[in-house]
Amino acid sequence: MEIEKFQYDNKIVKNFAYATMLWGIVGMLAGLVAALQLVWPMFNFELPYTSFGRVRPIHTNAIIFAFVGNGIFMGVYYSLQRLLKARMFSDFLSKVHFWGWQLIIVLAAVTLILGKTTGKEYAELEWPIDILIALIWVVFGWNMFGTILKRRERHLYVAIWFYIATFITVAMLHIVNSLEIPVSFWKSYSLYAGVQDALVQWWYGHNAVAFFLTTPYLGLMYYFIPKVANRPVYSYRLSIIHFWALIFIYIWAGPHHLLYTAVPDWAQSLGVVFSIMLIAPSWGGMINGLLTLRGAWDKVRDNVVLKFLVVAVTAYGMATFEGPMLSIKSINAISHFTDWTIAHVHVGALGWNGFMTFGILYWLIPKMFNTKLYSNKLANMHFWIGTLGIVLYAVPMYWAGIMQSLMWKEFTPEGQLKWQFMDSVTKMAPFYAARAVGGLLFLVGALLMIYNLIKTIKVGTFVPNENAEAPALQGTYHAHGKDHWHRWIERSPIQMLIVSLVLVLIGGIVEFVPTFLVKSNIPTISSVKPYTPLELQGRDIYIREGCYTCHSQMIRPFRSETARYGEYSKAGEFVYDHPFQWGSKRTGPDLAREGGKYPDSWHYNHMMDPTSMSPGSIMPTYPWLLEDKVDVESTVGKIKAMQKLGVPYPEGYEKIASADMEKQAKGIAESLNKDGIKTAADKEIIALISYLQRLGKDIKAAPKEEVAKLTN
Repeated sequence: MEIEKFQYDNKIVKNFAYATMLWGIVGMLAGLVAALQLVWPMFNFELPYTSFGRVRPIHTNAIIFAFVGNGIFMGVYYSLQRLLKARMFSDFLSKVHFWGWQLIIVLAAVTLILGKTTGKEYAELEWPIDILIALIWVVFGWNMFGTILKRRERHLYVAIWFYIATFITVAMLHIVNSLEIPVSFWKSYSLYAGVQDALVQWWYGHNAVAFFLTTPYLGLMYYFIPKVANRPVYSYRLSIIHFWALIFIYIWAGPHHLLYTAVPDWAQSLGVVFSIMLIAPSWGGMINGLLTLRGAWDKVRDNVVLKFLVVAVTAYGMATFEGPMLSIKSINAISHFTDWTIAHVHVGALGWNGFMTFGILYWLIPKMFNTKLYSNKLANMHFWIGTLGIVLYAVPMYWAGIMQSLMWKEFTPEGQLKWQFMDSVTKMAPFYAARAVGGLLFLVGALLMIYNLIKTIKVGTFVPNENAEAPALQGTYHAHGKDHWHRWIERSPIQMLIVSLVLVLIGGIVEFVPTFLVKSNIPTISSVKPYTPLELQGRDIYIREGCYTCHSQMIRPFRSETARYGEYSKAGEFVYDHPFQWGSKRTGPDLAREGGKYPDSWHYNHMMDPTSMSPGSIMPTYPWLLEDKVDVESTVGKIKAMQKLGVPYPEGYEKIASADMEKQAKGIAESLNKDGIKTAADKEIIALISYLQRLGKDIKAAPKEEVAKLTN
């Protein structure tokens, strides 16, 4: 048998490891700032670039795509080469991938700070960056499949199955959800509107968690736990069931983010059914990971890397049990829009992704630098500080979420709502403060790790090209005895890719294509009209400032919500909303029926100083809106883009849109002047007021018989 000598590329792994540590700290710092802003609004600093609505998307994108993204590539580039007994297909493609991904991260940070956002959670980046993401992702896939095709190991190990599914599914999710009509270089409108946009967004949003934060990390689990423990995976058959069941079922679960909303009931029901089914494959994977350590638990006590990995897998099990539970309608009625969801998400983010990444870093850096970890004592200290941080983060948020829901729903014996919304906001302060302490501890632990790894690097000697040897792959495979039925697909990455794509396509097609083809899924309301040019500009300002991160625009059919906010939301209300703005968290009250609730002067003063209108408010101030002028020149392009999307503005309306905008703006300025507020009609605050005053007015104007028909 011919033995071939070759070298593994450790340099690309080191680069991604360094980037993981750097962006991890940046993302955690942004999260800590956001947490502090919800306790002490002064941390918004009265600047547009540091307000909560812009910091929060920076935090989520930095953690998901910068910290976890680089962590994925670090682990994949290391494990893939060793599982395939081959160097990466192209060093050049590896470099393009690394630097391209870092460029995306920097562009994302800069544009989000500047308010360049699509307003869709976890998909806020504008169209030029979306295109760049797609291109760099193709480079990653090209490099990965090139390596697989030149491999010396015939069978594709289970970890590689998850890497392949990650590549093809993330590509599909990103492309479909990012379809938009550009208005300018940094502004676009979603191709979808209202209910359709919500379904596509949460098909993407839920499966960004599934196929970016979960499947690649499951691949890393299947490689690093056996490698660190020096034991084989517990069950090959269980890994097969885990993989195929997970990727098929996961893709259907997105609508469980939209329960009790204007989404058709059949889509909600599908989301619930498949979400509950997810428990089986998810826990199958957790059990497979933990039972790999059977008979080796003494190693966990002594090996800090295994401690991190075991807690990570346990957190994965907790999160993937809780997720299906939260998709049950009676539980979702309590949890949705509250901090319970925040707790759930962070058990996964901090425990599963965070601890798995920390464990891999602690194992990889000494390996690549041919030395021992500088201090096991510091690593153990990190483990316990980080674990305490997760507990101090999650427990107060669970408590806060349940408390919020109970307060929002409680009535007096006389049948009146017992609590004002602001009462729930002021009572959250101690819980938010505890959450900030937990986040600070987690950050301190990460800083300890970086110090420990820097000291390790300094005493070690980096091995950029690690020598290896393996038998050459033979041209023909001959089975010895009875071969397992699954081997046929393991030997062909193309088959694995195609079958994975077919499985993940089915759920998406069944769930949201009918809303495009069957008109009865989204009944229209004749009184619902397109936004005026001024309202459209105001809506874009609302999105730019990240108001959707704290406010919902979706009233669910509960007595408590209709008593507090008004008539529950209908699908036909949102047919001109590109993108939809239903939100996922109520730090502030719902705004779906905000129009006409308060005079224009109330909104002006509220944006200038929220506490002047709502004592105890934790909303940021927006003084720049009172000074900055509306970008009138963009109006024509925005109207044209909306017309391309099917919004029924009259032909040629873009030519007179600016005049209509000026007329409406003067009316609001005159209204403010009557209340003693003198301001020019071209200020951004005027446009924002026009949008807020529009919300919900169309449905109020609908004929009673039409509303009754929609209700029935």
